[in-house]
Amino acid sequence: MMRLLRKLLDGMGPWFAPGRRLHLLYPVYEVVDSFFYTPGEPNDGTCHVRDALDYKRLMSVVLVALMPCVLMAMYNTGLQANRVLQSRGGVPPEGWRYQILDRVGAGYDPADFWANVTHGAAYFLPAYAVTMVVGLSWEILFAILRKHEVNEGFFVTGLLFPLTLPPAIPLWQVAAGISFGVVFAKEMFGGTGRNFLNPALAARAFLFFAYPAAISGNEVWVAVDGFSGATPLSAAATGGMSAVAAQTTWLDAFIGTIPGSMGETSAAACLLGAAVLLATGIASHRIMTGMLLGAMGAAACLYGLGTAADSMYSLPPHWHLVLGGFAFGLVFMATDPVTAAMTSLGQWLYGLTIGVLVILIRVVNPAFPEGTMLAILFGNITAPLFDYYVVRAHVRRRKLRHA
Repeated sequence: MMRLLRKLLDGMGPWFAPGRRLHLLYPVYEVVDSFFYTPGEPNDGTCHVRDALDYKRLMSVVLVALMPCVLMAMYNTGLQANRVLQSRGGVPPEGWRYQILDRVGAGYDPADFWANVTHGAAYFLPAYAVTMVVGLSWEILFAILRKHEVNEGFFVTGLLFPLTLPPAIPLWQVAAGISFGVVFAKEMFGGTGRNFLNPALAARAFLFFAYPAAISGNEVWVAVDGFSGATPLSAAATGGMSAVAAQTTWLDAFIGTIPGSMGETSAAACLLGAAVLLATGIASHRIMTGMLLGAMGAAACLYGLGTAADSMYSLPPHWHLVLGGFAFGLVFMATDPVTAAMTSLGQWLYGLTIGVLVILIRVVNPAFPEGTMLAILFGNITAPLFDYYVVRAHVRRRKLRHA
């Protein structure tokens, strides 16, 4: 099969050669070819090979690490919806998604694993498909205009973005969000490797401020029209720890069977992804540990103040780890190698800063119960500053040593 595909691609290659009729579409041909095969062109001149992990393989490992979150996104989205439908007598509402589910005989029993997965897939897969079609179209357009290859990094962005969204978000807003993330957060600054903001987070931030009704509130977290239910983190912001305890347990929140963004609810799935990224050396353990220590230290200090029993001050530090997008942001967003700090000390400072800011935004500012997105974006902006002063400190120290 692979030999046949290789023969087919080699036969199509001359169609996209310079001067031929389809030469402008060479980036489209190249992205398909490099997706299945390693490029065969060697580098000219002297080059230093650090290891065999090229950019495509690096992105492939990240995609593998995201699979537990993807599976949990589909399962939990369907589980939350089926629980609501069961409480209403098991009668699904109208809509094209439910027509498809009825035709395949998926069912709506929350105790049925496959019923939950198929129901959740009816919400996650369309959002993912819209993200890939719209976002990849922008990537190909800029590749044609700039005459360069389509980088594999978008396949990670295209999977991260729908995982950060609520299941009930309109698909046209998904298209608008990923368009902003790709065009204004990445391509406007030169493309992959030159963006100073995480494109997936920038896309979600755009939706958060442009269409707040579809990205926040109590009616967007469960994929059933007309149902209103707050996430545990929102409940903590209004009612404190007692409101959270009345809604869920720490173990359920750790597993991820709670309302929230499709791929961010399960800290357990994020831990599996973290194990893959750390074992392969792709993610920085300094950033993860720094963000964890910063968040736990700030949460412990604010919890010790105990200013109000019905506010986020009453939330114990270990609860912050399993609520909202903290675990997902720690593993997959803050560790983005392009937008994070590069130096060892800079990575510690970068992680600590994000961790502290997440808790400050959550606890002190009642307008934003979820602070992970804003904290990481702020960290992206300050990461070059951390590296700059760390390098300057090294230079001064060496000058003194060799004066």
